[in-house]
Order: sequence, then C-alpha cells, then structure tokens
Amino acid sequence: LPAGPDLRHFLRAAAAGQPGPSPELPPEPASTPGAPKVFLETYGCQMNVSDTEIAWAILQKNGYARTKELDEADVVLLVTCSVREKAEQAIWNRLQHLKALKARRPQARAPLRVGILGCMAERLKEEILHREKLVDVVAGPDAYRDLPRLLAVAESGQQAANVLLSLDETYADILPVQTSAGGRTAFVSIMRGCDNMCSYCIVPFTRGRERSRPIASILQEVRMLSDQGVKEVTLLGQNVNSFRDLSEVQFQSVAAPGLSRGFSTVYKAKRGGLRFAHLLDQVSRIDPEMRIRFTSPHPKDFPDEASVLQLIRERHNICKQLHLPAQSGSTRVLEAMRRGYTREAYLELVHHVRDSIPGVLSLSSDFIAGFCGETEEDHQQTVSLLREVRYNVGFLFAYSMRQKTRAHHRLQDDVPADVKKRRLEQLIATFREEAARANAALVGQAQLVLVEGPSKRSASELCGRNDGNIKVIFPDAELEDAAECGAPGRAQPGDYVMVKVTSASSQTLRGVPLCRTTLSRAAASH
Repeated sequence: LPAGPDLRHFLRAAAAGQPGPSPELPPEPASTPGAPKVFLETYGCQMNVSDTEIAWAILQKNGYARTKELDEADVVLLVTCSVREKAEQAIWNRLQHLKALKARRPQARAPLRVGILGCMAERLKEEILHREKLVDVVAGPDAYRDLPRLLAVAESGQQAANVLLSLDETYADILPVQTSAGGRTAFVSIMRGCDNMCSYCIVPFTRGRERSRPIASILQEVRMLSDQGVKEVTLLGQNVNSFRDLSEVQFQSVAAPGLSRGFSTVYKAKRGGLRFAHLLDQVSRIDPEMRIRFTSPHPKDFPDEASVLQLIRERHNICKQLHLPAQSGSTRVLEAMRRGYTREAYLELVHHVRDSIPGVLSLSSDFIAGFCGETEEDHQQTVSLLREVRYNVGFLFAYSMRQKTRAHHRLQDDVPADVKKRRLEQLIATFREEAARANAALVGQAQLVLVEGPSKRSASELCGRNDGNIKVIFPDAELEDAAECGAPGRAQPGDYVMVKVTSASSQTLRGVPLCRTTLSRAAASH
C-alpha cells in the first residue's frame, strides 16, 4: 500500500466508497516457481491495512507469492469495510469488474479465485456467497489463519467461508509483513474489537469483543520495525486507550482505572491487566529516533490522573497530537449515540488535555452529520463545537444506518438525505475554516518534519508530516546536517528536517528547509 500521505488519501478514498488503486509494493523475497499469486486490495480504516499485512504474512508462509498486477493473480482478496454503505457499495462495484476478469480468463489457466475478507465478510456472509456466485472465499477478521484451508477448498470448486468471531484471537504470534513502499512508517495493531456499543457503530458486530495483544509481542514487533529503519509507528485499535494485557498472572487483580470526569460506559469497570500507559511507556523507550502515535482512543479513557497525558508531555518521541472523536456537539444526540458523555464533559476534557500538554500541536476528531433524530439546533451545536475546539484534522461523514446496530433496532433514520448532505457540507466548511486558522498560527515557526518522499504535485518538492500529523511541503534542496558531522546533502525518506513554515492552509503547511537533524537533537534544542 502507498505510504505516508498517499496511504491516508487511499484510506479516505476507500472509506468514501471510491475503489482503491492497485497497491504499490516493496520488492518481495524470492518465491517458489509456480507458486500461486495473490493480489490484495485494501478498503477502509488503518486496521484493515494491518489486517492485510497479517493475511499476507500467513499466505506467504503457506507458499503464496504476491503480485501487484491484477491480471497476473490466481487469487484476488479484498479486505473490506462495513462502516458506511458507500464503502460496501465500492466492493460490490469492484466485484463486477472481477466478474468480467473471471469471464475472460484463458481456459489454460486455473480459474481465478476471489475472496472477501474483513468486516463486510462478517456482516454479509450469506449475501456475498449467494449473489451471482462470484465469490469463492469469505473470511471474517478473526479467520485469517484459516485462509490457506479456505483457498484449498475453493480450488476444488466449492465456496468456503469462516466468519467465526473469537474472544481471544489477536494474531500476537504473527509478525505482519510490512506492505508500505519505502517502509518509513508502519501500523502496529495492539488490540482488536470494541465493547463500547455506540448505537450507530457496526464494529462490535464485525470485529467482536475487545481483546489485547500481550505487550511482549507488541514490543517484539516494534523492535523489528526499528531494526528495519522505520521512523514512525502508529499503535492501532478500535479503542487503544482501553488496552488491557491479561497475559501476565501477577497483574490480573489490578484495580480498574478511572474514567475521564463526566464520562460513563455501558459495561462494568474491568479489573486487571497491564494498561495502555504501561505499553506506551515501553514502546517509547525502544528507539529515541522513532516517533510514536496511537489511534483511535475513546475520550472516556483519559482520566484526570492519567499517566498517558504525562507520557505525551515528557517523551520527545511520543507525538503531541491527539485524536478525540466527538461525533456530535449536541448532548441530546450524544445520548442517543450512547457515547457516555455530554458536550460539557467533552469540552472539559479538551481543556484538560491542552492544560496538561502545553503546546499540543494538533487535535483531530470524528463527526457524524444527520444522526437519527438530529434537529437543526443539534446540528448548530456541532458547528459551534468545531469552532470552539478548532481541530487541525477532521474526519466527517453523513450518517449511514447499519443493520444489527442498536440504532437500527431502536431508532429511526429520519434525517432526509439532502439535509444530511447540506449539514455535512456545512460541517466540512466550518472545519476547514477553523483548521486554516489553527494552522496559520504555525507560520513563522520551525517544525520538525519526517520526510515521506517527493510531493505528488512537484518532483522538486518533498513532503512529510510534522509532530502534529499535518502535511508539510518544502523544496528539495541541499541541506546542512545540524550535527555538523556530515557533508551537505538532500533529504531522503526517513530523514528529519527542520522546516520554517511560510504559509498554511486547512490541510497543508509550506515552508523552507533549514537543516537535516535528528528527533533527539531537535527535542534537546527546544
């Protein structure tokens, strides 16, 4: 899959229902001649990117080769998303293309096998298998270990499926094969599933209950990535800051941590286990030159005494950036969503975070326009929340009713499509206006940028991300090394460059490069 900004664009496009491009892959190790070739295509969230790497690691160990050419493939696997209807429609559209590919496949070659993996497989198994008989394999998020068997069954001409959800599968013993070109950033899955049961959300039904990987396996993976030269790791989970490693017996009776002030859950407090703060502490110690991010947290799991915020403040390699998904600015809508907090509690948390971590560069959030029963007044409260908080990054979508969710059973999807569209457009316009103001405050400042590669629009410019995860574009020029131990040279992907910001928009900063440096040296000079 494309790295850095290309990956983020790819994920947003897929979530919006646009077909993803063919993945750009790094060179694969030599495979056995005649090995079946698999083409993997990923749609949706970063967890699906991680799942793609896990599925490929399993298939590679079982004798499969990877191809980036669809016409070469013997097996095509789509890793799917069910969060919104558009994401599912993108898969149905893609299947029509694959149907034509199957039909024109030369008879001298073995039949093309098509598989649907991930959340859509879990949600729509029967419909996928019976609709035009196109799909050969269906595997849910907890069934990737079974892929070699399922594909063997499909090779005999039968359809094969496994969508069983697990209470303990974390793929902890499988080191994912990194698929990002350049390999300077990576995602590391630390937990799977979700117990929050927000009324709009399909995730608990497609990915199951929360369970966390043992910390030891996560640290092993991060060390491996550090040895490979990866400079930024994002810890992934549906609710990362409720991480709870129960693998070590001596920690199984530890008291449950508190919640953020004014927040509640639909489940009882969970005792025992090593928590997210312990994991974040250990991960950040592995490589002082590796940036650490995490997503997505739930606002409820940042209690006042939380050492997570303290770690973010104190560790130079933990990015000063937080994702705080609000979903709505209306307390009435938040209650219908079963989010477990009010508008006032959320704003108190935002103020607490900004007080706890002076100089937080970036806050990001998720918002849903047109949820069940949302009035114009509710919508305007969300608009005002966007203005009051002034996020740097936002993910905003119109509400899409999902079967099996509490909203599907208990609420009415009563906001007309044209109203949802208008409200979403207003939220996006408001977000962009405020993000432009937030980013404009950085003009004149020096920002440390991790170089990801050439800018998509100009070969004479480089692109990277600052600590706050904001895209920064600057000229590709000869640069001095701040350590004064190397000759001047051009920055390469994976280098840290100090850039003085000269202009800003709602999504991008532009600047002039000052020097190459290191993460530790930059932290010491501030």
